[in-house]
Amino acid sequence: MSRLILIEGDKAIFLPSFTPALVLPRPGELKGSGPATLNGKKLCVEGDEGKVSVANCSYVIPGYSIPGKGTLKIAALGDDQKAKKTKTGDKAVLLKGTTFTATFEVQNPAKQPPKGPGPPILDSTPTYTGKGMFKTTNKIFKGT
Repeated sequence: MSRLILIEGDKAIFLPSFTPALVLPRPGELKGSGPATLNGKKLCVEGDEGKVSVANCSYVIPGYSIPGKGTLKIAALGDDQKAKKTKTGDKAVLLKGTTFTATFEVQNPAKQPPKGPGPPILDSTPTYTGKGMFKTTNKIFKGT
């Protein structure tokens, strides 16, 4: 089945649920590195998804009322997001597809207020896993 090809400037939309964490996501922007272009914008190829990074996103988890911060990244593409046949510069082009696997890397942990005197209790989980999808401005150019 053919799907829309991703181009430079397209967005990675992260869903807020990184169970049990709830992240306040912002979109990430794809940088295309394929030699082929569409309307002057480079096509996105395999590997470009690894360059998406959205820093300084807030998050909370149950029991930790003081929000923390971290970085959203694409961990793995879905099976329908990398072309099997369509290539440019010997690399598979990226396709809109359905959903990708995302990670949220904690830089500043969420905190639980202390029960008495002393420091707050920090969230000890370094990463959370969630999902996301691509939003493209390309409405016609498809790959398989």
